[in-house]
Amino acid sequence: MSVFKRSYRRYEGPLTNRNTRFGTLVRYATAELWSSRITSMIFLLCFVPAFISLAIIYIMNNDVVRMLLSAGHGPTQPPIAINERFFYGILQAQCWPALVLTAWIGPKVISGDLANDALPIILSHPISRVEYVLAKVSVLWAFLAAVTVIPTTVLFLFQSYISAVPWGAGHIRILLGMFAGCVLWISFLALLALAVASWVKWRIVATGMIFAAIFVPAGMGTVFDAVMRTNWGNAINIPLMMSTLWRRLLAVQVPSFFVRNELPSIALLISLAVMMWLCVMALNARIRAREVVRG
Repeated sequence: MSVFKRSYRRYEGPLTNRNTRFGTLVRYATAELWSSRITSMIFLLCFVPAFISLAIIYIMNNDVVRMLLSAGHGPTQPPIAINERFFYGILQAQCWPALVLTAWIGPKVISGDLANDALPIILSHPISRVEYVLAKVSVLWAFLAAVTVIPTTVLFLFQSYISAVPWGAGHIRILLGMFAGCVLWISFLALLALAVASWVKWRIVATGMIFAAIFVPAGMGTVFDAVMRTNWGNAINIPLMMSTLWRRLLAVQVPSFFVRNELPSIALLISLAVMMWLCVMALNARIRAREVVRG
């Protein structure tokens, strides 16, 4: 056939369903994250606290193992109580490593598209900005849920199964509190990582900015409290905010002195919601189908 007879024709093959196009971005973003060995290493390290907690739960529920470990002179009662305070420690041990994982994979999810001006091409396909952002958030959310929601839930179910007495039904608030605490934390981390990565092209700088966005306001809030002799600076102290919310969700008792100096839960939730809204506004300003031509 002559060359001049060749012409472009409309694609006549099978079309991807409109509702499943969202998954294309998720699939490619997930594959890109798993291509890094460092991602796999950090991901596996996030499960170290869970495995240690699993061993502790098993030992505390097995009199024979405790007797063997103490060479026959150990106490008959478990030295560590498996209660809401124990799971509060597990929740913190799983959620803070998730911050490290977010700082590593968060910038990689979106910074490549922006640094290479690929966003106009991606959004030229039948994918909206909302779908693009939701796909990226979903990838981060899945990674973070795998190291927070799943391990804490498995440990609760394991304790319920291995306990010699009925335990799970009487402590269901622990499970619900851990789930709610994990959802709040990883939702905030996912939005924060995307917002920072959308404005910072360099990945290493974006990773540092994510840590700075967590800990710099905490220092500023502490200074504000000391100078103004108030507690409202804690409204921007993210580590303290999350620790307080996690403890209250699990109904962990603390001395009354600490309770008097803490902000109400509604104030902490409003502060967290405002921070997440600012992240969404930052993404809305940056994620646009436009190309900047210099010169």
